[in-house]
Amino acid sequence: MADDLFKALADGTRRTILDELTEKSGQTLFEICARLSMKHGLGISRQAVSQHLAVLEAAGLVETRREGRYKFHDLNVAPLRHITERWLHPPVHAPEKDPS
Repeated sequence: MADDLFKALADGTRRTILDELTEKSGQTLFEICARLSMKHGLGISRQAVSQHLAVLEAAGLVETRREGRYKFHDLNVAPLRHITERWLHPPVHAPEKDPS
């Protein structure tokens, strides 16, 4: 899972998509494309954005839900928490006892 997470975060466009979902979760593909174009000057196709979203979803950073004919994309920060807890807050182990 960590490999998918780091792969997803390695791309600048995907990090920008995450920034946009942080600002406003629950966006459709159309909304995400419009925000990327207007706010960031990214002229990428809907298909490219959809592929980026698929990578983010595979990493667990984006969850989708359908309402009627609309598909909404929501940010999920749980995988990021897992990584930060892994290195920033490792579990404390009891010291080993000396067998003598």
